[in-house]
Amino acid sequence: MLSVADARTRITTAFAPLAAEQVSLTDALGRVLSENVRSRRTQPPSAVSAMDGYAVRAADLASTPATLSMVGEVPAGQSFDRTIGPGETVRIFTGAPLPEGADAIVIQEDVEIDPDGAVRIAEPVPTGHYVRPAGLDFSAGDILLTAGTVLTARDVGLAAAMNVPWLMVRRQPRVAILATGDEVVMPGDPVGPNQIVSSNGLALAAAVRCFGASSELLGIAPDDPAALQQLAAGARGADLLITTGGASVGKHDLIKDALGDIGLSLDFFKIAMRPGKPLIFGNLGGTPLLGLPGNPVSSMVCALMFVEPAIAVMLGRPVPEIILEPARLAADLPANDRREDYLRANLSLAGGELPRVTPFNRQDSSMLSSLAASDCLIVRAPHAPAAAAGDLVQVLKLRRSLLSL
Repeated sequence: MLSVADARTRITTAFAPLAAEQVSLTDALGRVLSENVRSRRTQPPSAVSAMDGYAVRAADLASTPATLSMVGEVPAGQSFDRTIGPGETVRIFTGAPLPEGADAIVIQEDVEIDPDGAVRIAEPVPTGHYVRPAGLDFSAGDILLTAGTVLTARDVGLAAAMNVPWLMVRRQPRVAILATGDEVVMPGDPVGPNQIVSSNGLALAAAVRCFGASSELLGIAPDDPAALQQLAAGARGADLLITTGGASVGKHDLIKDALGDIGLSLDFFKIAMRPGKPLIFGNLGGTPLLGLPGNPVSSMVCALMFVEPAIAVMLGRPVPEIILEPARLAADLPANDRREDYLRANLSLAGGELPRVTPFNRQDSSMLSSLAASDCLIVRAPHAPAAAAGDLVQVLKLRRSLLSL
């Protein structure tokens, strides 16, 4: 059996970054930049006021109190058409360009207006006081967004401020998903006495979206080679075909044989992992194929370990690292066998010490509810010895953001 690390390497090296396409800012959220983005403007383009107040020459306030003559007003979006001279001031509002000759702002709370309109200021201010200089944020030509960035709402706002209306991003991978098995039916359909409701296809479609790709559900193929072949043909043109179920060695596990008859070339089958041992990777008529196990927990853990890195490569991003963190066991664990183990578990803080991790009592790979309730997976190496409560283990945290597994 292949190790998890070797399986990830063989999968990711089979993919390459997809071509770029142009999108507007309104469609850019969550997309991956294919090239660096330079600003098309300087921000702010000229010195502007950071507050509502009065534009002054700091030298006029070297000796205070001082009385200045108000010679105009400049709101945001307009400008003052002459230079401020000695002893003069201009009423100014936040975002308005600093008048020529002025070099500081006195906020409106720090002035008094005489009945004749003169402006009295009690204390001096330094040069640059409440002034945003030209280019404070960025300058034209600055590279502010780099290739490989997954665009957030902040990034979209920055691109807009840079006066960039279009972005070059990687084309979203198209992932076809095919569930298999006589025993599974779609949610909402009539459920026979020996059938179960299918969750894998919908869960994988959601996961694929989280990873940055688009998904197409091809349906559920019955345990019939011809029907499986017909539905699999719907993946033609996709960047990846994911099957779920039918990947093991039972009489009704048809993926290898049925698709082998129509050109599936097999790279590997079976990995030293629990859950997820019956994993298939190959190529069907030019479309890479990942055959995931049918048990829902196995399917989702394999999606995290193998589907996400494949999509990352297609998006021109680094292969995501498996970041393991230490925690202390809250319950005993038996010795492990020859497979790398991924145990559903929950973390709890321990007063400044390492968090404590409690594995679920039952780790049956059909139990999706415990995966949904998990904070992390305890990762145990093949042949790991028995561990007692209080021992150190390594955990893989599960993200809890909206766009996460």
